[in-house]
Amino acid sequence: MNVLLVDDDVFVVAALQQKIDWNALSIEGVFTAYNVAQAREILQQHAVQILICDIEMPQGSGLELLAWIREERYAVQTIFLTNYADFNYAQKAIELQSFDYFLKPIEFDKLTLIISKAIYKAKEQQSYQEALKEGQLWKKNQRKLQEQFWRKWIHEKRPSVDAAAIAESAAEHDVSYLTSDLFTPVHLTIFPYDRSLGKEDKDLFDYALLNVLSELLDDPRFSVETIQEFRDYNWILVLKWSQASDPAAIESAFLSFIQQANKFLKSDACCCIADTAELGRVPGSIRELLQMNEDLIKKRNQIMFLAHHPLEETAYSPPDSASWEALLHQNDPAAFLNEIRGYLRNLARQGVCNASVLRQFRIDIVQLVYAYLKSREIQAHKLYSGKTHDQLFLQSLNSIEDMEKYIAYLVQTAADYHFFGDPSPTVVEEIRQYIHRHYGDDLTRASLAEIVYLNPDYLARVFKKETGVSLGTYIIQVRIKAARQLLETTSLSVYQIAAKVGYSNYSYFSKLFKQDTGWSPSDYRRAVAEGQRVLG
Repeated sequence: MNVLLVDDDVFVVAALQQKIDWNALSIEGVFTAYNVAQAREILQQHAVQILICDIEMPQGSGLELLAWIREERYAVQTIFLTNYADFNYAQKAIELQSFDYFLKPIEFDKLTLIISKAIYKAKEQQSYQEALKEGQLWKKNQRKLQEQFWRKWIHEKRPSVDAAAIAESAAEHDVSYLTSDLFTPVHLTIFPYDRSLGKEDKDLFDYALLNVLSELLDDPRFSVETIQEFRDYNWILVLKWSQASDPAAIESAFLSFIQQANKFLKSDACCCIADTAELGRVPGSIRELLQMNEDLIKKRNQIMFLAHHPLEETAYSPPDSASWEALLHQNDPAAFLNEIRGYLRNLARQGVCNASVLRQFRIDIVQLVYAYLKSREIQAHKLYSGKTHDQLFLQSLNSIEDMEKYIAYLVQTAADYHFFGDPSPTVVEEIRQYIHRHYGDDLTRASLAEIVYLNPDYLARVFKKETGVSLGTYIIQVRIKAARQLLETTSLSVYQIAAKVGYSNYSYFSKLFKQDTGWSPSDYRRAVAEGQRVLG
């Protein structure tokens, strides 16, 4: 049994080491730490049953350390030392199930008695844990430990891991694997159809997915050690063989899964299967599998074996996009998309379409579309801002179908915005209506141009061409007309009316009003009230 002493005061730690007869208490190891970070590191590396810890420390409190211990589910009996008889401290210590709370200065005889009681409780807990191993509670806990073990290696970032470290990790998690056991990692990607359960209720969809997998992977030849979703719709499974590995058995099981996914889950699926490996090589196989997922274009409703798809660099040969650009200028989006679709399908048939190639292709197409939009004075970065674009962009490297969907979105969005025709009449009418609805707002060329995704200078030119007046003049006319209406029909002060129609500077408003009507705002109101004839 081991004890960990934690205090930022080195003299307190030294006193605890020297003045307590640890051998008499059957303590084999005495570890020391001077802050919470050091204590965590020791707890992660060594089995510690007793913790004696100060509460107030400059780099993190003992209460924070115990909260972390409880989160990590370490079985540690904790005795707190403190200079302060603070009820809040004591209450928090009780909530975190500390063993005892001891005020400084330390009386070593009393502390020794408390430690001996904590040791007795730790031994009781060890006996209880051993008893659990014979029953159902142990089995449930074992499953959690197994999940934690595999989660560690699925998320491990190191390119290579020593086999001894994996065996040690298995022992720490109390997972009874042999180094000679055989495992097969599998990467599963799900592509839910639009309006399917996978799009509308992810939690319920995941539940259904796991049920289907559990049923189809119920096989005496192998067991499912873990199923973990490491990214939305991306799962890692690890299968453990109870006999000689049989790739055909896995292939058959996942072919059945793909059929069930299409039929019942309303989703496509792609299964990537790594090489079968002994325990020490499994993390490396998982790394290769995840790299394969990043580098290779997934083929929907197909199974891909890592052994058949070595990760190699593929050179990208840019297409001759001049003809595609011409289709944009010819106002033919359907033909443009057909050319894109044919090009991508041809790359897939030739086996040269990996994520790197697809990424460079996406850059070329986006530049092509954006350049065309710019030639039409349309601000593409405004047109394509939003959640839908961002989501389709991120998914576009998943598969050929996802790339086609993203490019179709680019073109369709532009087409809906009169991409292939003359946008000016519709755009001008939209701007005019907006000005009439929002004349009291701060209206500028730039803010109005954002509404219709156009370059501000281009919008100003189009507006004047269609209306015969400049954009600025039109805004003034609308505001003055609204001001006249308010002067004629309300009792609002002239200052209030000026603010209501968008002018915080009364003098400027009055000047514009007189230029348009020949009257000052006050004289205009008086003339109307007296029945005088004013400009209509």
